[in-house]
Amino acid sequence: MGACLQSVAVAAEPLEVVIEGIEGDALKNARAVLTLPSGMVREGVIDPAFLNLFLRQIPEKVRKSLQPFGYYEAEVLPKMEKTEDGRDLLRVKVIPGEPIRVTTVQVRVTGPGEKNRDLRLLVDSFPLKPGDVLNQVKYEKAKGELRNKALNLGYLGSEYISHVIRVNRAERKAEIDLVLQTGSRYLFGKVIWEGTQLYPIPYLERFLDFKPGDPYTYSKVYQTQLNLINSDRFASVNIRADKEEAREGRVPVRIQLEPSAPKRLRPGIGYSTDYGAKIMLRYQDLNAFQRGHEFNADMSIAERLQAVSSYYTLPNKGHIDNRTNLKAGLQREHLRPYDNVLLTLEGEQARSFGYGIIASAYLQFRYEKFSEADRDGSSAFFMPGLRFYQRRVDDLIRPGRGFRYRLETRGSTQAMGAETNFLQFLGNGDLLIPLGAGFSLIPRAQVGATWQKDSLTDIPPSLRFYAGGDRSVRGYTYQSLGPKDSQGNVIGGKHLLVGSLELEYSITKNWSIAGFYDVGNAFNNFKDMTWPQGAGIGVRYYTPAFQLHIAVGFAL
Repeated sequence: MGACLQSVAVAAEPLEVVIEGIEGDALKNARAVLTLPSGMVREGVIDPAFLNLFLRQIPEKVRKSLQPFGYYEAEVLPKMEKTEDGRDLLRVKVIPGEPIRVTTVQVRVTGPGEKNRDLRLLVDSFPLKPGDVLNQVKYEKAKGELRNKALNLGYLGSEYISHVIRVNRAERKAEIDLVLQTGSRYLFGKVIWEGTQLYPIPYLERFLDFKPGDPYTYSKVYQTQLNLINSDRFASVNIRADKEEAREGRVPVRIQLEPSAPKRLRPGIGYSTDYGAKIMLRYQDLNAFQRGHEFNADMSIAERLQAVSSYYTLPNKGHIDNRTNLKAGLQREHLRPYDNVLLTLEGEQARSFGYGIIASAYLQFRYEKFSEADRDGSSAFFMPGLRFYQRRVDDLIRPGRGFRYRLETRGSTQAMGAETNFLQFLGNGDLLIPLGAGFSLIPRAQVGATWQKDSLTDIPPSLRFYAGGDRSVRGYTYQSLGPKDSQGNVIGGKHLLVGSLELEYSITKNWSIAGFYDVGNAFNNFKDMTWPQGAGIGVRYYTPAFQLHIAVGFAL
C-alpha cells in the first residue's frame, strides 16, 4: 500500500484529523472509526480527559479497521500537533506492514444446482485468487452475489454449509473455503386469477413479470404486485405463491384482485404564471369496451390557453408499456409572441426496453392558424417523429435520488405539406442528487435545434423555440425570450439552450424549500446569443395525489 497523505476534518473546529500512510477503501474505513465522539468538542473547546481516552483507543480502532483489507500488523502512531493558525491537529501515521495473502481458494456449489452454468460462471470468476491480498469486502460481496443468483434461479433453499476464512497471522496466509448447498429448484406454475371479472385474462397477463416455467423468485412476485398496483385499476392486490403447494417443482400463483371503478370524472383547478388561472375536467375509462383499453378526454380553460384533447390506448403484447396510442387535440393560445388555433391528430406506437426506457414512433397531422407581429398565416402538414424517454427514481411520490430525460426528433418536408423542409431535435432532463442533511441538488437542462435552409417564419410559431416562464428561465414572462423581428417582436428561434440549478431542503416529509438559478435563451446562432438569467426561491408540497410548487423568480 503506497504512502498517501489525506487531510479531512471529521469534526467541528477546532480539531482536525489527518491520516497518513493508507489510501482507498482502507482510508475510508479508518476515517469512519476515527469520527470524533459526541461531546468531545463542546462550544469549540476540547475536553482533555475525553481526548486522552480517545488517543489511547486509536491504535486498536485503526488496526481493526484495516483487517478486512488484509493488514493485521499495522503500526499506528497518533500524535497531537498545532497548525500554523494555532488550531489543534490530530495526526495519525499508519504503517500498514506486510499484508495477509490468499494461498488457497475453494469455492464450490453442491446439490441440484451444482452444474448450473450461471452458477459455475460466478464460481470461476470469484474475485480472490491465490497470491491476492486478502480482501474480506470483496469476499463478502462475491459470497452474497453467488447465493442471490442461486435464489433468483429458483434454488430457494440455497444456504452456505461452509463459509470460512482461515487466517494464519504468523505465516501471513489465508485459506478460503466456501461451499453453497443449493436446494430443490422451483419454477413458476399456473397463474390463478380471482376477482377479475372486469378485465380479460390476456390483458391481465401483461402485468406478470414472469411466465409459467420461469425460475421462481420472490423478486418477480413482488414486481408483479407493483405492476398491478401502479396500473391504478385495482383497489387491492393480494398474491399468494407458497412453495409448499408446489407440484413437480412448480409453484402455483394465486392473484386476488379487487378492481376499482374504471370510469372516473375528475374536476380540478390550478394556476400557473405561464397561462394564468385555469379549470380542468378529465373523463377516464380504464376498461373501454371491456377489453382493458384506456380512453381519456381532457378539457382545460385558462386565461391564455383553452384546450380539449383525448387519447385512446390499445395495449400491445409483451411489456405493460407496449401500446398503441391514438391522440387528438384542439387548442387556442393567446400569448405575447403569437395567437393561434392548433388541431393535432396523432398515431403513436410505443415500446418498452426495460429499465424505465420507453421509445416510440409517431405520425402527426397538424393544422395551425396563427397571428403574429401583424402577420396572419396557416399551415397544414404531416410530421413524423421519434421519442425516447427514461425515468429512474427511488420513490415515485417523494424521490430522494434519480434522473429522467426525454429526447425527441421530428420534422417534415414540402412533400408532406410543410412550407419548408425542416428537422428538429429536442431534449430535456434533470438529476436528483442527495447531499445529506436534508439537502438535494437538482441540475436541469433543455436543448433544441432546428436544421432548415429557408426563413424561420416558414415554420409555424408553435414549432419554434422560445425561453422564459416557470419551466424555463424563471423571472421572465412565458415565451418572452428569443430572437426578435425589426419591430422588436419576439418571433422565436431555431435553437434553444437553458440550464438550471436548484438546491432543495426538506423541512418535513411533505414540505421543502428550494433556491434556484436559471440561465438560457432561444437563438438562431451562437454569436448573437444572449444569456438572460433568473433566480429565486420556492416552496414545495408533496402528496400521493399531486405536487404543489410555489416559486418567486427575479430576472438578474
